Amino acid sequence: MTQRQRERQSSGNLEQWVPKTRLGKMIQEGRIASIEEVFMGGLQIREPQIVDALLPDLQEEVININLVQKQTDAGEKSRFKAIVAVGNRDGYIGLGSGKASQVRTAIEKAAAQARLNLVPVRRGCGSWECGCGKPHSIPFQVKGKTGAVTIVIVPGPRGLGLVASEVAKIVLNLAGIKDCWTRSYGSTRTIPSFAYAVFDALKKTYSLITPMDWVK
Repeated sequence: MTQRQRERQSSGNLEQWVPKTRLGKMIQEGRIASIEEVFMGGLQIREPQIVDALLPDLQEEVININLVQKQTDAGEKSRFKAIVAVGNRDGYIGLGSGKASQVRTAIEKAAAQARLNLVPVRRGCGSWECGCGKPHSIPFQVKGKTGAVTIVIVPGPRGLGLVASEVAKIVLNLAGIKDCWTRSYGSTRTIPSFAYAVFDALKKTYSLITPMDWVK
């Protein structure tokens, strides 16, 4: 499925969307107009359509698809497991997984879960070599861990680019990070764990309080 087809399908889902949660009804009534209000209010996203309504420029990337086999009394059962990342390339990222007997269904389930897992990413210029003050990197070093995989993301100067593996580049790009170094340890060839480790590191960009937060 192409990006344009996903956008058409998403817009079609929004037209038919009947909110089931309080947050969804508030958005449809126009009482909440931005994704920032959702996170500032500590509200939980329980419907994927909420993200589509507030972030219409959201993009999807399929990171990995695996065939998962399970032995049952009736024989061997095969299903596909997909890992999908979503982001607006401007400070928001989500990651999700989905299983189904069809590849397309697995991707759709993973994309829906990624929207429910959407988090804001703090961006800044934390590199001592740069100091431009623009949000092209992250403000400080962060570490993420999932399973046997650990990744460290280090702020980089403008123009450096993403010194990272292809999987990490997909997640970082969707989050809006343009320059950084990465160091990874453990079973880095396990793509799902590696992707979730990067996601875990980005979530931690809001776990620390900076001097700017005190000013605000």
